[in-house]
Amino acid sequence: MFIRKDLCDICGSCVSVCPVDAITIEEFNAEIDQNVCTECGNCLIICPAKAIEHKS
Repeated sequence: MFIRKDLCDICGSCVSVCPVDAITIEEFNAEIDQNVCTECGNCLIICPAKAIEHKS
């Protein structure tokens, strides 16, 4: 998964649904740790801004 920073409003919805704590919110960015993410898709479903996409 990756976050489209141009769409992300840093609401934090994705953080609460990530079962492996791969997503963090920094001061002005949300980040997904690619070494931890299991590509479960929970964040993709919950994101109200549609800012999370699968890796291509």
